[in-house]
Amino acid sequence: MNATVTPINGRDRAVLRAVAAGRAEFSPAGGGLVVDGLQLSDQFAGLRLTTAGLILDRPGPAALTPTGVAVLAAA
Repeated sequence: MNATVTPINGRDRAVLRAVAAGRAEFSPAGGGLVVDGLQLSDQFAGLRLTTAGLILDRPGPAALTPTGVAVLAAA
């Protein structure tokens, strides 16, 4: 089995920290991830992190998956 691992960059770690601190949510209008009430300038960060299995893909407050918690703890 071949697996592709995408490295987590500094921006992604910052987003994961914001999610862990309860400062992030998914926009109710489907506009992506919002941190501290502001839309992220990297509009693909939420999609990238949910696709990687690090953030739960659901409306409302964003939450880390167990994998996201492990990645953040290792960083």
